[in-house]
Amino acid sequence: MKLAGHGLLLVLLVLLQGGVAQSREWYVGDQKGWTFGVEGWPNSPTFKPFREGDVLVFKYDRAAQNVIQVDDFGFGTCTRHPANATVYDSGNDRIRLSRGLINFINGVSDNCYKGGVKISLTVRP
Repeated sequence: MKLAGHGLLLVLLVLLQGGVAQSREWYVGDQKGWTFGVEGWPNSPTFKPFREGDVLVFKYDRAAQNVIQVDDFGFGTCTRHPANATVYDSGNDRIRLSRGLINFINGVSDNCYKGGVKISLTVRP
């Protein structure tokens, strides 16, 4: 009976460990960072399985760029939408992900529209 109790405890520990996912840091744009042509990064070179609690790290020259979390309209038009959209401008932003569709654009000049400095990603539980 004592051995069976230890086995049950081991099974419970394994199940608990499997249920607690570790968050991951994702460096947007990999080595290039948050820069021109980053739009395809969530699926290139391979699909990235973003999970709730993961952290996106945006590295860029803060004198020339920023990061704005926008809705679908803002993403499609490269505009700050909604008007109260969060703007990040530290040059080394760390954003914890919540589930759902999340969009980010660069709001400086025409970097988003002409340079493709924007990403859209789906975050799963």
